[in-house]
Amino acid sequence: MPIAPHIPALQASVPFLRWHAKSRYLQRAGDPAINDLVFGNPHEMPMPSYVAALAGRLVPQDKDWFAYKLNEPIATRTVAASLRARTGVGFSPDDVFMTNGGFAAIAASLRALVSPGDEVIFLSPPWFFYELLIRAAGATPVRVHLSPPEFALDAVEVAAAITSRTRAVIINSPHNPSGRVYGSGELKALSAALNEASARIGHPIALLSDEAYARIVFDGQRAVSPAQFYPHTFVLYSYGKQLLAPGQRIGYIALPESMPEREPLREAIMIAQCATGFAFPNALLQHALPEIEPLCIHVGTLERRRDRVLGVLGQLGYETVRPAGTFYVLVRSPIPQDLAFVDRLADFDTFVLPGSILELPGWFRISLTANDTMIERSLSAFQAVLG
Repeated sequence: MPIAPHIPALQASVPFLRWHAKSRYLQRAGDPAINDLVFGNPHEMPMPSYVAALAGRLVPQDKDWFAYKLNEPIATRTVAASLRARTGVGFSPDDVFMTNGGFAAIAASLRALVSPGDEVIFLSPPWFFYELLIRAAGATPVRVHLSPPEFALDAVEVAAAITSRTRAVIINSPHNPSGRVYGSGELKALSAALNEASARIGHPIALLSDEAYARIVFDGQRAVSPAQFYPHTFVLYSYGKQLLAPGQRIGYIALPESMPEREPLREAIMIAQCATGFAFPNALLQHALPEIEPLCIHVGTLERRRDRVLGVLGQLGYETVRPAGTFYVLVRSPIPQDLAFVDRLADFDTFVLPGSILELPGWFRISLTANDTMIERSLSAFQAVLG
């Protein structure tokens, strides 16, 4: 049976999947002998408090406990209160839409906003799936490239990429893969650029703010949301990062009270959640959200691993980027062919993500969610691979 004609174009937009399917990492994943620094997956048991929160809501309290769930009031109230406390911006539970993870939050937002022929700008190097989700919604992806090692957000370059067909801009702060946290100055400049461009082209440009790592921030800093400056912001979130439980999928879309068009968007987003495959979290996660919301993995442990990795790799002569947040450290490959270097590193039972599949050739990414034993063993491998 022939596949849909648009599938090859979608396949081409996700080089990560092609690499992963043929990688040596896939052959060894789960082997306790390897140092797995590839993805933001847990390598230790989940937080007991998280397990207890789920267990505490497992026993049904009424006949509808496991019935179909949409945007449940107990969850939307929890999110709205959390966002008000974190950002200082007004959010109503009526403008919170629960999703099965940040992936679905992005997909449903795009489905609610874009039409064929529209353009959506995103920052490169990106999260793996931005281009796929933009194309799947029928829009055209437009890249704005961030220059290493600063990966600064340049509002002038974003503005230069805007055309009359621009419908949305996706930003990600803290930024995966660089760990850059964009500050108030950068976000205010972006807000001004989007306001000017929206007035010029005759419609508001939506800012999709992927804030999945907003609570994974180091050195006493905090992540600022562009919703504090730009009223047409969609705040997109996943609890999978703060809980280090990416397989338990719950996230949300939230519209600030400052957004003029939020009321007509409510039904559009609900329809998009359904059209995205009933993209609501399961019942148990929504019931447990009041207990889950304040929980977070120990950021200090990630910060300690970051400093250990940066210190040793710096002594060995590697060029690194010091992340202000996220799970990741970017490292320049000692040879231009990062895929070849990653393969060579695999000979020492150490696996990292090649930069080429992140649109960043010549670099690779280390995940700090590896446990301490893996981190320490990998540092010896990073030395040995240099010969």
